Amino acid sequence: MAKLLVGNAPCSWGTLEFEEAKGEQIGYARMLDELAETGYTGTELGDWGYMPTDPGALQGELAKRGLVMLGAFVPVALKDPSAHDAGIATAVKTARLLAAVASTPKPYLVLADNNGSVPERTRLAGRIPAGAGLSASQWSVFADGANRLAATVLEETGLRTVFHHHCAGYVETPDEIDRFLDSTDSRKIGLVFDTGHFTYGAGHADVASALDRYGDRVWYIHFKDCDPNVSAQARAEGWDYFTALQHGVFCELGKGAVDFPAMLRRLAERKYEGYVLVEQDVLPGMGAPKESARRNREYLRSIESNFS
Repeated sequence: MAKLLVGNAPCSWGTLEFEEAKGEQIGYARMLDELAETGYTGTELGDWGYMPTDPGALQGELAKRGLVMLGAFVPVALKDPSAHDAGIATAVKTARLLAAVASTPKPYLVLADNNGSVPERTRLAGRIPAGAGLSASQWSVFADGANRLAATVLEETGLRTVFHHHCAGYVETPDEIDRFLDSTDSRKIGLVFDTGHFTYGAGHADVASALDRYGDRVWYIHFKDCDPNVSAQARAEGWDYFTALQHGVFCELGKGAVDFPAMLRRLAERKYEGYVLVEQDVLPGMGAPKESARRNREYLRSIESNFS
């Protein structure tokens, strides 16, 4: 049976990129200890400065726990051309650190829109009306920024870039994901397919078919679940993204709408060899991150036979 490689991320310990959702700031050493103790073998970097930014120090922290660095999330307001150069500089700085500690598989630069920064997209997250997104000229600017960033990161560091579709950003719905992929360079930028964000943004949980829809552009996988009751309430009551997040729209794996066994079967059919990264946005009042991480890992072990 093929071995399922499973990582987890600092966001599962409350180090979320959004000020509106930040809780207790658990130090990186404790986070990495608990991540390893609960059965994960890979991690992402988290916000710049959360983990050591000196390559030797970071490599030491990973090595003593037997962990692989999988990637780093870099948000850029790609709709705004004046944000591109600074975003590229941040991405290159981050990718250089990733490259310095790279092992197998190589990490990805995880590019995203500056999610949660546009009030209208934040308000409508999970229920974006058809045709409410970027104009043709705005898509051109957005894609140009992503292409330039991915090309520069590859040239400067040898690492590839994956784009993270994400609720409360301009690439949320299935059609927006299509448009982004159609507008960008398939040789230099792929997709990190996030099961939870897809489910909430699409309004359905057919993630296995979505994996087929995006095909060879899917280079990396994030496993996140989506609570159908919370998401339905969020839509009915008009909650914004942060309100839905605080009500636990992204629940523990196996407790929501995502069919993870089907997802594993489809990944096996595609002969996927990379990591799946668990993301569980643990907010204040949701319990202990370590125990949540343990339950998520145990759930994946219980269905791992589907990945064969």
